[in-house]
Amino acid sequence: MADSKAAVDRLAEPRVRSVMDPESLLNLPPRIIRHSYTRRDTMLYALGVGAGRDPMGEADLPYVFEDNLRALPTMAVVLAYPGFWQMEPRYGIDWRRVLHAEQSCEFHTPLPVEGTVRGEFSVDAIVDKGAEKGALLRARRLIYDEADQRLLATVRQISFLRGDGGRGGGGTALIPLPAVPGRTPDKRIMFEVRHEQALVYRLSGDYNPLHASPAAARDAGFAKPLLHGLCTYGFAGRAVLAAACGNDPVRLKTLECRFTAPVHPGDNLDVLIWQEAAQDIAFQIIVPERQEVVIDNGKAQIASCVNA
Repeated sequence: MADSKAAVDRLAEPRVRSVMDPESLLNLPPRIIRHSYTRRDTMLYALGVGAGRDPMGEADLPYVFEDNLRALPTMAVVLAYPGFWQMEPRYGIDWRRVLHAEQSCEFHTPLPVEGTVRGEFSVDAIVDKGAEKGALLRARRLIYDEADQRLLATVRQISFLRGDGGRGGGGTALIPLPAVPGRTPDKRIMFEVRHEQALVYRLSGDYNPLHASPAAARDAGFAKPLLHGLCTYGFAGRAVLAAACGNDPVRLKTLECRFTAPVHPGDNLDVLIWQEAAQDIAFQIIVPERQEVVIDNGKAQIASCVNA
């Protein structure tokens, strides 16, 4: 969290931008981030992705109430979080033109509801699309439980660096996510995004002012603050848990998607879910008021039972 807050404090700092060096980024040693969190943080994350809206609903209670508390698997995205690291001058990235393109998580074992974790953060792929077209950069974060050194989750994020094309690339290949089925979805789940949702979600560590300040949003070309993409990702995870996992977090094994349009606090989210095989789920999220797809190419793998 401290890294992210410091990044916000540097928003107004003038500087001459250096040029991004893909080879240097790919060869950086892993950045080690240690993060201690409490049961309160676990409940706050769940509230930040919309859990607990119905005061009489019991499905969300294990994620927002201290008795028999469980962690939502997607909380992995905020653990040992490096903040908006692309803003750091040493990397030479044109951070004002960075977009969050794709997100994926592998959930290796249930997240502890409190404790200390270690993140090992690195850049493992850069795809150069050309000087006028930008570049794709994939960062990977391995999250370990410091108590027993278990690997808890592998978090991958693809960023679209619109201002950093034409400089080369390297690393492992990026495999495109499959399209969702063309048929009618098997299930639909509707969520309402509260007007203060981004203000709650940011307390889990992402303090980018774009999601809180109308002035910062206007400076970035938006009419009003946006919901964090990873908050929408958390809503997607909750939908898959409810529709395909019996709301059991142990059964969710992977969750990946592509971000295609911004979500605003106050929007409705229509989550379309397809059961493609016993353990394969496809999903897409639409804002029905605008008939706009905001998450596409969604893919999840689930365990058929808790022992799978």
